[in-house]
Amino acid sequence: MHYGSIKNYDIADGPGVRVSLFVSGCRHHCKGCFNAETWDFEYGKLYTSETEDAIIEMLGEAYIQGLTVLGGEPFEPENQTEVVKLLRRAKEAYPEKDIWCYSGYLYDVDMQEGGRVYTAVTNEMLSYIDVLVDGEFVEEEKDITLLFRGSRNQRLIVLKDGRDVGRYGESCLDGEKEI
Repeated sequence: MHYGSIKNYDIADGPGVRVSLFVSGCRHHCKGCFNAETWDFEYGKLYTSETEDAIIEMLGEAYIQGLTVLGGEPFEPENQTEVVKLLRRAKEAYPEKDIWCYSGYLYDVDMQEGGRVYTAVTNEMLSYIDVLVDGEFVEEEKDITLLFRGSRNQRLIVLKDGRDVGRYGESCLDGEKEI
């Protein structure tokens, strides 16, 4: 897996100050994508164990609320094997920190058994994610007033029960919560 960048002080891709990993590789090719260079699976730097160690170390700062993984596309099957290792390690090291993930794929369609990007590690990957932002960016539905998303079709889905979703700024539904 390759990655385009790592931000160790990100305030745009989830609540609070976050560490954000922008993976490379995306088949969506959304019109108006803010990060089109990461469509290429070979873009940027090779993701290594040293890269993962650096991210885990960055997460250790007390002011960091959590980790965000976006891209590119974290749920491309080629990326899931490395992403799940990072999410597992982050959750084990910092269970109090939240994990957000952005995907153009749909949780209830593409990430379920039989879905386009379902792999042997998809369920484990989802088990570590507190909030999933799903759906492709649609330029015609762009709305800069939305919380942590770019277009009206995209959803914020709380995957963890008992989350204080009020801190995300909107109300939600019960169960797997869309906010």
